[in-house]
Amino acid sequence: MSLYQKQLGKIGEQRAEDYLKNNDFTIVKKNFRTYRGEIDIIAKKQNCLYFIEVKTRSNLKKGQPWEAVNKIKIHHIKKAVDYFLLKYGYRKYKLKISVISVLLGDDEEIKFFDNVEC
Repeated sequence: MSLYQKQLGKIGEQRAEDYLKNNDFTIVKKNFRTYRGEIDIIAKKQNCLYFIEVKTRSNLKKGQPWEAVNKIKIHHIKKAVDYFLLKYGYRKYKLKISVISVLLGDDEEIKFFDNVEC
């Protein structure tokens, strides 16, 4: 991954975090990594715990950012969710895997896809 891609990803994750906070989510953890997978943002709102994949693009040459989330990525996220729950609990929450799609540029766009399954 190039330095540009890493910087783009960090900007996208910050935009996603701002979006969540502005919509009454509480950030629980960011960039939770295990050997099983990674979760960009873990947030809670009311009785739900959200495991969020953030995808960022600066243009649409390769399609919408959310289109990069496939079955394999969801599978890895689920494995990381299992480990997170084993380590930290949160058993009383309803669990959701979600995607935040961030398109940067003049027409910046942030889309939240709640409770996705591929």
